[in-house]
Amino acid sequence: MTTIRPEPLTAAAFVPFGDVLEATGTPDRMINEGLCARFHDRARLDFGPGGRPGISIFRAEPRSLPLTLSMVERHPDGSQAFIPMDAHPFLVVVAPDRGGTPGTPRAFLTAPYQGINLHRGTWHGVLSPLHPPGIFAVIDRIGDTPNLQEHRFRTAYQITT
Repeated sequence: MTTIRPEPLTAAAFVPFGDVLEATGTPDRMINEGLCARFHDRARLDFGPGGRPGISIFRAEPRSLPLTLSMVERHPDGSQAFIPMDAHPFLVVVAPDRGGTPGTPRAFLTAPYQGINLHRGTWHGVLSPLHPPGIFAVIDRIGDTPNLQEHRFRTAYQITT
């Protein structure tokens, strides 16, 4: 079993897979009479043909490390954003596409108050909060056509601390 160690989630490291959602750096503008900093247009949302944007709430069971990674999935017709509704970090697993199948996975550990937006077609692990309650706002494609592909690895990976 190959071991993967999570790396800190940064915008530069995550750019091949999606966008990091966080309120860092200089705000794009101040709004609400100067009392609210707006960090504007931080994600490339993409809902593909026949779909529309939707906001759902997910409640995922907390996971712990080490974690066995045997499967990843992707959504070929739309991006998918995960915004935690608490300050706890969560585990993000992604993999580059290698001709229709996932390449070697990478694991990232978010900082408090970070979310992610996975670009359309990005291979990723399942939602993996590391602490309860594991509640996330999820912005993704709503539609009647299938938008899920799963891949099971021949040999599982182990994600450790």
